Amino acid sequence: MPVTIWTATGIEGKPEGITVSSVLVGEGDPPSVLGLIAPDSSFWDAVRASKRFVVHVLGSVHARIADQFALRYPGDPFEGLSVVRSDYGPVLSDVTTRSAISLMGFVESGYSLLVRGSIDEVELDPNPMQPLIHYRGRYFTTTART
Repeated sequence: MPVTIWTATGIEGKPEGITVSSVLVGEGDPPSVLGLIAPDSSFWDAVRASKRFVVHVLGSVHARIADQFALRYPGDPFEGLSVVRSDYGPVLSDVTTRSAISLMGFVESGYSLLVRGSIDEVELDPNPMQPLIHYRGRYFTTTART
């Protein structure tokens, strides 16, 4: 599964974020993104209030950031990161492939929420790196076949 960081601006402007590795991008008009998130997360509270969020696609060099937003380290997950405010939520400057998303809906799915958003804008890194993959509790990356 590709590893992503989803960020939103919470109540009183507080940045919120969460690591999401259960993600699907759907083609169509509009294109959409679906992801499974924790219903009791402060990120979800922020999205319900703002109706917008940013999806950052992590590369192989971003494992530490994935762990920060998965709360595997104490403290604020945004600590030590360069962050820029946007209309959709906090933008992680070091993660240069990202999408601006508008909330379209959600449904309960087991212990998670399946969140669906409309992809409003896409920024692609001109020099893409190998994606960070989460599988069986570990991070991996892919290599191109020749």
